[in-house]
Amino acid sequence: MFRSYRLRDYNFKLIIMIFLLVGIGIMAIGSAEPSLQNKQLAGAITGAVIMIVLSFFNYSLLLKLYWPMYIVNLALLLLVIFSSAGDTGGGAQRWLEIGGLRFQPSETAKILLILFFAQFIMKYKEKLNTFPVIISCVILAVIPWFLIFKQPDLSTSIVFIMVFCIIMFSAGISYKLVFGALAVTIPAVVVVITLAMQPDSTLLDEYQKNRILSFINPEEYETEGAYQQLNSIMAIGSGQLDGKGYKNNEITSVKNGNFISEAQTDFVFAVIGEEFGFKGSVAVIALLCGIALECISIARKAKDIAGTIIAASMGGLIAFQSFFNIGVATFILPNTGLPLPFVSYGLTSLWSLFIGMGIVLNVRLQAKRNY
Repeated sequence: MFRSYRLRDYNFKLIIMIFLLVGIGIMAIGSAEPSLQNKQLAGAITGAVIMIVLSFFNYSLLLKLYWPMYIVNLALLLLVIFSSAGDTGGGAQRWLEIGGLRFQPSETAKILLILFFAQFIMKYKEKLNTFPVIISCVILAVIPWFLIFKQPDLSTSIVFIMVFCIIMFSAGISYKLVFGALAVTIPAVVVVITLAMQPDSTLLDEYQKNRILSFINPEEYETEGAYQQLNSIMAIGSGQLDGKGYKNNEITSVKNGNFISEAQTDFVFAVIGEEFGFKGSVAVIALLCGIALECISIARKAKDIAGTIIAASMGGLIAFQSFFNIGVATFILPNTGLPLPFVSYGLTSLWSLFIGMGIVLNVRLQAKRNY
């Protein structure tokens, strides 16, 4: 279960970047919603302990439980939709509340997907580019994806697809198959989006259509769907180079005026931009990029294909989710409702990421020696 490792193989650089990012997040949450700061701090401490413990746990043994992981994942997602334990919030049923504990299974689903396919592909790596294995992978990914999509949670379902693509790419799928899939998928996505935006279409919920329309015509929806994003870019811009200061009391503050809802989650980057300015925003982006790149570096040194998939997929998850969150806050993407990794408030997201990064650290500890 636990092995002897060399201290010099422990990736302290990755841990430091994670802790710095979490620290910035705790500060931003304390400014956006002071009542949640201690809860996030407690979650960060427990998450860090979990990460450190998992970093010494042999991931090869953990992956032997890949089928139970998959089944538990489906069970939790099914409970969200069909059980009385499912909890509704923000117009969607995405949470489970059991014994006073409220968590979001779609966040853990992303990590469990990575771990499941790491072992599944490891088992069939010699046949990866064959039709039966590829179809099996697609079917196994579509089932949890559909359950997330039906919550409805379009943003997480998009990230889910992207993580699956990273898994397949890092596993070594043929480039011919990749380009062939892109040739079919890109036109298909354009057609589906066009059809979904028709007035009588039921492919998207009404609020999802409004978010897309608000992005296309922000002036028309400036008091409705585009309201939060327009205020977000105003907050970021008002921070200028150095920001207005942490927990400032300026009456011109967008955050202090409560013009941004969910400032501690979806729009936490707006709080950082306003209070810490361009310098603080760049620092957060640099840390997120650093974590993603460090994961990719670990993937290249992994002892086996399973380790490569875990590290590369975690790096991709951090990168894509950060891009979506910051893209929404800066209005270069439609509103998606995704948390900023390690920064936004949300214990399920935070703990899930800590679990994933703990396993990445173990991948690094077991890396090939000849690099």
